[in-house]
Amino acid sequence: MVAGEKNRVLIVDDIAEARENIRKLLQFEPDFEVVGAAKSGQEGIDLSKEYDPDVVLMDINMPDIDGITATETILKNQPHVQVIILSVQGDQNYMRRAMLAGARDFLTKPPVADELITAIRRAAQIAQQERNKRSQGYATPVTPGGPAAAGLSLTDGKVITIYSPKGGTGCTTIAVNLAITMHNEVTRATLIDGNFQFGDVAIFINEQGKNTIIDVAKRVDELDPETVQNVMINHEPSGLNILAAPSKPEDAEEVSGENFSALIDYLKQMYAYVLIDTSSLLTDITLTAIDKSDVIVLVTTQDIPSIKNARLFLDLIQTLGIDREKISFVMNRYDKRIAITPDRVGDNLKLPVSAVIPLDEKIVVPAVNRGVPFILENKAQPSGKGILSLAENVRDILTSIEKDETEMVK
Repeated sequence: MVAGEKNRVLIVDDIAEARENIRKLLQFEPDFEVVGAAKSGQEGIDLSKEYDPDVVLMDINMPDIDGITATETILKNQPHVQVIILSVQGDQNYMRRAMLAGARDFLTKPPVADELITAIRRAAQIAQQERNKRSQGYATPVTPGGPAAAGLSLTDGKVITIYSPKGGTGCTTIAVNLAITMHNEVTRATLIDGNFQFGDVAIFINEQGKNTIIDVAKRVDELDPETVQNVMINHEPSGLNILAAPSKPEDAEEVSGENFSALIDYLKQMYAYVLIDTSSLLTDITLTAIDKSDVIVLVTTQDIPSIKNARLFLDLIQTLGIDREKISFVMNRYDKRIAITPDRVGDNLKLPVSAVIPLDEKIVVPAVNRGVPFILENKAQPSGKGILSLAENVRDILTSIEKDETEMVK
C-alpha cells in the first residue's frame, strides 16, 4: 500500500446494528476507510461497482441476494476485490461454498476484533497486489504468437515446492490442501505431483486421470494451453488443476530434469501459483523443483529423525546457495502432549516454525481415505486453520521477495 493510502472497506449486512458495530470498530484503525455500507446483496454489488473497495465484508443470509451469490457477482466484475464472508453459523457447507465462490476468508459473527482487523489487512494487501498486476499489464495481449496470444500471462507465476527430507511427514496432505487454499479465480493455482515413482496426489482427491505428467513433459516444446488443460485433472469441488504422477513407477525415468524445468516455466505462464509435491529423495526431479522454487515449504514432525533430516537439508541449501528467507518451515501433526515444541525446534535449527498443523486424526485421516481434502469441509477446525496460516506465510514470503526485487530494480 502506498504511504498515506487507506484500505477501503465496504460492509454488506442486512442488519443495521451489525453494520454500525463493524463501522465503529474500524474507525479506530488509521489505515482503514469504510467507503460504504449496504443493507442487501444487490446493493452490495452496486456499491462495490461505485466505490471499488479493496475489501468487502459480506454477510451470508440476506433477503434478496445471498452473500455467496453476491460474492460471485462482485468477483466476476472486479476480480481484484477481496471478499471476507461473515456468518452467524460456522457451517461447513457455507465455508465450502464461500471458498468456491472465491471468498478470501470466512469468519463467524460476531467476529473477534483482532481477527477481523488482521483478516482485512491481509485481504487488502492482496487486493493491492492484484491492482498492481493489472496496472502493469498482467495478461494483456502482445504480438501474435507470443505468450499472451496463447492465453498465457505476461507475468511469471510463483513456484512453491512442498518438501520433507523424511518420508511420512504428510507432505502430500499439506500440498493438496495448500494448493486448494491458494487457488481462486483471480490467482489460479496448479499442483504437480513431483513424486514420479509413487505419487498419490490423484488418490488424495479421489481421481485417477488417464493422462499424466509424461504426456506433457516429453513434448514441452510444442505445448499449448488447451493441450495442458486436457492432460490436467480438474478437481471440480475446488477448481484446482492437477498434473498427476506417472501411473507406473518404471515410467518415472521418462521425464528428465531438463524437461521438468521447461514444463515448470511453461506452467508459470498459465498459473499464478505452481505448487509441487515432491519425493523425500533428492532425485534430479526434486532438485529441479527446489532450484525453481520461489518458496520451499519444509515439513517436519516432532520425531527426532525428521528434525535431524531437516537440519541436514538446511545445511545442504546453504551449500547450494539457496536463501533461508525462501523457507516456510512447517511442523505437521503437532501433539501438545509431546515436549518437543515448535519453538524449541525453531531455536535449535535457527529457523522459526512459521506454521503449525496439529495432530487431528479424526479429521485428516478420514478425509484422505475418502479422497476429500479436509480444507473443503473443515476450514474452521485446527487443521484447517493451520493450512490457512501456512498459506498466509507463503504469501508473505512472496510479497517480501517481490518487494525486494522491486527495490533492486529502482
